[in-house]
Parts: sequence; C-alpha cells; structure tokens
Amino acid sequence: MSKKIIAQIALWFAILSWLALVMVELTIRFSAGSQVEPGFDEYLPNSIYLFYVLALFVFYKARVPVADRVNLIDLLWKVFITGLLTLMVAMGFRSLEFLLGGTGLSKNVIYINFIFMVVLGLASAFAVATFVVWKRLILYQKSKRLLIVWNTLEYLLLGSLLLDIVELPAKGYYQILVLVVGVMVAFNMKWVAYLSFKQKWKSIALLTVSLLFLVLFASVILAYQQQNAFLSHFTNSVFLESIIGFATLYALFSVLVIAFNIPTTSAFEQKLNEVINFQRISQSIQTEKNEEQIFKVLLDSAVQTVEATAAWIELEKDEKYFFHEITYEQIHEITTDFSQAGVGFRKKILKNKHKKTGVFGKIRVAGFRSVAYFPIFINEQQEGTLYLLKDVRDGFTRELLEIIETFTNQAGISVANFRMVNEAIATERYKEELKIAKQVQTKLLPAQLGSNPGFDIGSFSAAADEVGGDYYDSFAINGHTTALIIGDVSGKGTSAAFHMAQLKGAFLALAQQNPAPVEFLNKANIAISAGLDKSSFVTLSYFVINTSAQTLQFARAGHVPTLYYSSRQNKASYFQNKGLGLGIIRGARYTSYVEQNQVTYHTGDVLVLYTDGITEAQNNRKEEFGFDRLQQLLEQHHNLNPEQIKDKIMEAVYAFCEHRQLEDDYTLLVIKFK
Repeated sequence: MSKKIIAQIALWFAILSWLALVMVELTIRFSAGSQVEPGFDEYLPNSIYLFYVLALFVFYKARVPVADRVNLIDLLWKVFITGLLTLMVAMGFRSLEFLLGGTGLSKNVIYINFIFMVVLGLASAFAVATFVVWKRLILYQKSKRLLIVWNTLEYLLLGSLLLDIVELPAKGYYQILVLVVGVMVAFNMKWVAYLSFKQKWKSIALLTVSLLFLVLFASVILAYQQQNAFLSHFTNSVFLESIIGFATLYALFSVLVIAFNIPTTSAFEQKLNEVINFQRISQSIQTEKNEEQIFKVLLDSAVQTVEATAAWIELEKDEKYFFHEITYEQIHEITTDFSQAGVGFRKKILKNKHKKTGVFGKIRVAGFRSVAYFPIFINEQQEGTLYLLKDVRDGFTRELLEIIETFTNQAGISVANFRMVNEAIATERYKEELKIAKQVQTKLLPAQLGSNPGFDIGSFSAAADEVGGDYYDSFAINGHTTALIIGDVSGKGTSAAFHMAQLKGAFLALAQQNPAPVEFLNKANIAISAGLDKSSFVTLSYFVINTSAQTLQFARAGHVPTLYYSSRQNKASYFQNKGLGLGIIRGARYTSYVEQNQVTYHTGDVLVLYTDGITEAQNNRKEEFGFDRLQQLLEQHHNLNPEQIKDKIMEAVYAFCEHRQLEDDYTLLVIKFK
C-alpha cells in the first residue's frame, strides 16, 4: 500500500476519532448538567483520544519524508505551516469567546467544552507533526545507540497515553523520566552542520516561530485549565504535556546551537567547497569532453576557493587563455605596469614558475594588491600557468596556496589521464577498424585469378598498413572474353575497404553484361559516386580481353598508365589514353572525360597492370622507382613467364627501397599472351 493511501486512511480515522471524542465529551457534560448518567465508561474519552493520536502519528509519518540535505529547510517549513494553520483556527474559536462577552452562550459549559476540544485536537495535531519532523532531523545521521534511545522515548510517550486512561498517581515521576530521555536525544543535531549560512538564518526564524506556536498552545490549554475547573482531565494530559515539552525543548536547543554555529559557517562552507572542487577536478576526466573543460573547472574552483578578484590560465604551447573577470588587454596592462614599477613580475615568473608556486603579497598595480601563480605540469612538462589576483594585501595564506597547488597538480593529472584515455580509445578503435577492414579486404581480393587458355596471369599485392586501397579482379564473360580490372581507392582503413566493396560490387554486376570499357566506366561512376564523399575518388583501368579476335579493349579512369610489351617491336611502352577518376565528376558529363582504345595482341606480348605504389616507391634519398625502371625491367625479362616477371619486378622494387617499410600499397598484375 502506498504512503499516499495510508495517509488518507489515517487522516479520515483521525477526523472520525476526534468527532467521536467531541460527541462523547459533550454528552458527558450534558449528562452532568442534567444529573443523568451518560451511559459511557469513564475511560472511553481517553481511549478515543489514544486512537486519535495514533492516527495522527501514522498520518504525519506517511506525509513527512526522510530528511536529506536537500529538504532540511522544507521540513522546518512543514512545522511552520502546520503550526500557523492550527493556531489560526484555534485562535479563531478563542476569539468567539471574547466577542460573545458576558452572554449566556459564552458561559455555557457545553460550548466551552466544545471550544476546548477544538483547541485540544489542533494542539495535539501540531505537537505530533512537530514531533515527527524532529524525529527526521534527529535521525538524520543515526546510530544504533541513538535508535535505542529514540525508540525508548517513543515507547514512553505511548505509555503516557495509557497513563491518561488508567489515572495512576505516579504521573509526575513519569514526566521526569520522559524529560530525561528527551534531553538525551535533544542534543543530537548533526543536521545543523550541513546548513549553509543562509539556511541557518532561515532555520532560526522558522524554529523561533514554531517555538512561539508551541508556547501559545501550551498557554491556551493552561488557561482553560485554570479558568474552567469543570473541564475534563485532558487539561492534565501526561502525553500532551510530555510531547509539547519535548518539542519545545528541541526547538529551543536547535535555535541556540544554530546561532552559535553561524560564526563558523563560512569556514566550514569553504572547506566543503574545497573538497567539492577537488572532487570536480578529479572527476573531470570522466565527465568532460575535452581538455578545455578541465582547465575551466580548475579556474572556477581556484577562484571560488581563494575568493579571487580576477584570474586567468595561460597555456603557452597552444597560446590559449581562460579568463575570469579580466581581459587579454588587462593582462597586458598588468604585466606592463609590473615592469614599469620595477617589480620584475614577468621576469621573476619566467625564472621561478618552472620550479614552484610564486606569490607577491604586497604590490599595487592595476587595482590589485597581491598575485599568485601556479605552474600546471602535464606528464612532467609545464604546459601552462594559473594566475590569481586579489585587491587586498597578503590575500593568499600558505594554506590557500597549498590547496590551489593541489588543485593544479590534480588538473595536470586529469589532463594527462584524459589524453591517455583518448589515445587508448582511439588506438583500440583504429585496431578494430583495421581488423574489420582486413577481413573485408581479404574477401574482396581474389584468392586466385581465373585461368585462360589464351594467356597466363601472375599477381602480387601488399598493403602498406594492415589494409590497403588497391583492388584487382577478373571475370570470365564467356569462353573467349575476360574482363580484367585494377583500381586504387583513395583513403585508408575501413573507409577504403568499404569503397573497395562498392567497386567489387559494381565490377561483378556490370562485367557480366559485357559492356564496352567506356560504358563500364560511365556506369561505375554513377554507381560508386553515390557512396563516396566529396573528398574521395577511385582510379582504375578496365580491360576486355577477346582471345578469339586477339584484341584488347581498354579504358582508364585516372589510373597510372598501363605498360605493354610488344613482341613484334621488341619494345615496352605506356598506353597514353586519357581518363578521369571515378567520383570526381558526378553526372552525364563524365563520359566526355574518358576514351576507349583497342590493340591487337600477339604471342609473347606482355601486359603489366600496377598501382602507383610501385612507381612512387622511394629509397633513403627520396628518389622514386619511376616509370623508366619498370619499363626497362619488362624489356629485360619479357621472355620469362608471368610469375617470374612479377618476381623480378618486385625484387627490384624492394631492393631499390632497401627493404624499408612500405609507404604505399603495392599491386602488380602481369599478363602474358600465348
């Protein structure tokens, strides 16, 4: 059952109990005046009152939340509002007596008893509400011992309700026992330490007014007791006297304790802020998205801690500034004024700041009277300096300097950790990308090019990184026609691997339609451009080999020129057909930037397809392998089979580079016609 439903049930039960109590009391008064037996047991009114009080306890226990630092003042407001409302109603009924003056109604026993029962019900409601709130505050930081003492107090109050029923003679001693236990718990005020300066003044005001409400209720009930001897024994209720006494005692102690704590509040708040600021700097690596936010947290925390008039952080490496109540022009003015004043501010800082914190406690420049600076070290290298200025002399105590120095050290550690975390994340992300790209590329490149009775093929491919941007493949269109492609995708890593996947998809989809090379490039440009960003492109050469007609049809899309050896001319040369890379021009105009060529091959002719990694390979002197060396190698080894020619070329390339790590991808296809 929810607390809201419990509170509603308890409220209705309390209302019904109070109405029953009023009816029984008025019946007793009427019967006494008429000298007639009321027909009620003498313990009935106090028994009903017991149920009324218990219902109030259940109601307020469900309505008043457990205390925390957020709602401490809210709890005191609840006491204030409850007391204000109940006292206003009680005083309203009391005012009727004065308005009626000496009329017969004002002296009527039943009327007076009714007014008293109203005041009794309201006083009991306010006392119980106050007691429950005091319980929340007292048990704000509870211990096993405190719980035992508090539970004892509650049981004693419950026992006082039973004492009111049975009318035992030892009530005075019982009230003393309640008072002693109440004093034992009344000194528990740990919640006061968590109030701010402003909250403490609010608490004093609310507690003082609540204390006044309690005293007024007690005085009203006492007045009824003294003026109307015929009233029931509720005027001498042990429970009511005990709970109002305890509530008054705790309110009084709270006011005194808070008043005595006010002078030390600022110091406590400063220490608390120091801890919070240190925690903010320590946690900034987890919460902030960049280094600048960490420096901003440092600047804000330092200013709050020392109550600086102005401050700034200077990051020398990046030439960045973070300001608080100061501008760059003012900083320049301040440093200039120091130099003119002969203080040697900048000189001293430049001399000392790499060693330790510095402070000038007695200066007069640009409206400031003291300045302190703190070097910010990151991985044992100073990357910046924090400057704090105050408009009073000797504004920085040794304790404050040590605190800010701790802040700057922690900020440096946070930035270093921030960088390490980012580097680790980037490295892991890059490794994962390379792993995925390598898996993709492995599936993109053919394990073995298809054989053909009209020619033999030798192939080689090596990536500079774990993955490369080179692509090659072949497709048997029919028994005598084969499509051959070699390409180079701009970019590296995962993006290049996925662009290769696009290229492979376009090749396999279009090649089986046996388009002319120019038509293939045009369609491939349309298909691939949609998936490329504006900074990416693809270069390729596309060949259609017809072994029946012994012809080569080809077109080039921005790729390196193809090397061809003619056995009849006993000479190797490069095809000089024009062409533009895929994705550079996107639309129908692309066709005008490529051309198609055709040659007739003969037995012993050799076709060499490669990527720019071969010709642009460099040695230690930054010389490129070049087109001429490749041409000479083919002319020198043309009589070998494709695998041997491929091996000779790659041996020469690696020897030229002195077997250094590859700077670009190497891909080489050698086709020799039979």
